[in-house]
Amino acid sequence: MLDQYSLQTGAEGFTNITATVEKSLAESGIRDGICVVYCPHTTAGITINENADPDVVHDLLLGLSAALPDRPEFRHAEGNSAAHLKASCVGSSAAVPVKDGRLILGTWQGIYFCEFDGPRRRTFYVKILEG
Repeated sequence: MLDQYSLQTGAEGFTNITATVEKSLAESGIRDGICVVYCPHTTAGITINENADPDVVHDLLLGLSAALPDRPEFRHAEGNSAAHLKASCVGSSAAVPVKDGRLILGTWQGIYFCEFDGPRRRTFYVKILEG
């Protein structure tokens, strides 16, 4: 089973997609296995991080921008090389174990779609594997 979802993003930010992933898991009927969440975009990504305090997302975006700023010597004609760098560092997927029909996430963890070059209409996929 492969589910495809789409979302509208802002200029830059993290969207908590945990509930959507949990919906895919529930609909799959799979009790034990692994859940893979994948983003097919080169300027966006998927990550797992704290979902209790919104300041964490703010700080992650601030840290990524400080570590990977736009630079005048970048050559990519679209002018979004910093977004490509951030997406590469964050990664395009996350895998989460499934036990007893539930995602094995830590108490404060959530799954996020990370936008670095919006606003855009984006897609992500959820694959639940039994095992």
